[in-house]
Amino acid sequence: VQLQASGGGLVQAGGSLRLSCAASGRTFRSYVMGWFRQAPGKEREFVAATRWSTDTTRYADSVKGRFTISSDNAKNTVYLQMNSLKPEDTAVYYCAAAPTPNLSGRTYDYAYWGQGTLVTVSS
Repeated sequence: VQLQASGGGLVQAGGSLRLSCAASGRTFRSYVMGWFRQAPGKEREFVAATRWSTDTTRYADSVKGRFTISSDNAKNTVYLQMNSLKPEDTAVYYCAAAPTPNLSGRTYDYAYWGQGTLVTVSS
């Protein structure tokens, strides 16, 4: 499974960004897809997860109601729509794929990682 994340940038507090994660490989549709983030000096943390072709989603409490994860089978892409951004959302965002039956929030369940895209939210 290969993952390519994009869409990061600089945005003012209260603004929006949409991250994309293009997936490829023979078996990626059987994987759970997740977004994680890592701020400077902090550990990588779970943001959201979903399965392909389903409305099943899971979110970290810190982003619930502001972020939306979705998938587009035709484009082999998972998105993270981020609204009402806050300075504390500033981080490198990573997409990842996990061969697990549930929507895991644990980094060690995810076997494949994209390269990360930087999101900076100014106050």
